[in-house]
Amino acid sequence: MKPKSLDVSPGIRERTVIFSGGRIEEVPADWELLPPGDAGLTRRVKAAGPSWTVKEQKGRKTFSRGVYADASTIARIREELDAERSTDAYTKRRAADAKRREKKQDEYVDTFRDAVLHFLNFAPRYHDIADKMATAITEHATPVGSGTVARTQRIPVEQRAESAVIAWMRHQTTAYDHMKIPRERGKRREVRRMLAQQSRQVLNAYRSGEDVGLGCPLQKAIM
Repeated sequence: MKPKSLDVSPGIRERTVIFSGGRIEEVPADWELLPPGDAGLTRRVKAAGPSWTVKEQKGRKTFSRGVYADASTIARIREELDAERSTDAYTKRRAADAKRREKKQDEYVDTFRDAVLHFLNFAPRYHDIADKMATAITEHATPVGSGTVARTQRIPVEQRAESAVIAWMRHQTTAYDHMKIPRERGKRREVRRMLAQQSRQVLNAYRSGEDVGLGCPLQKAIM
């Protein structure tokens, strides 16, 4: 049976944790906290025996503070992993994995950029602007770890591209970043909807091939 790793929150006092339901417990004396950062080590430690994964909620985001587990188990697995990672076979495998990830990333960047261009669908006279815009949005949104909507797997790439375009325009072509939005429930979402509507109106002008003045905020943003 696979050892169970329980999710807990950090306690108020040192070496205490809070379980779901509010129960507070002290960390066993022979356990230590394995800091986050080494996914391979953390994975093996959690698979080797009982452990507590410390997660802290800040706003809408959850941060890992590490894993409490038996200190001797952590030391043993760390030693085994260090020995494994020192071999030529491991080095070659890591290089191959990195190359495979790089290729996959390059393919995704191309796919995402094509999806952005398809969503923009500008008239021929504005193809140069669409090209520059697609490049700017793709470079901003697709880096691994960027945390943007382009990195999510929950929605199709076409929706990711649309959301990324609207988000980019919100920051680049509107006064959103300098607005003083009241701290009222739903107010920021309301402002974003309003700005998204304005951005779509701008996009429609470029799609229909209308004359757009040089003062257009979109042209200023990509110049």
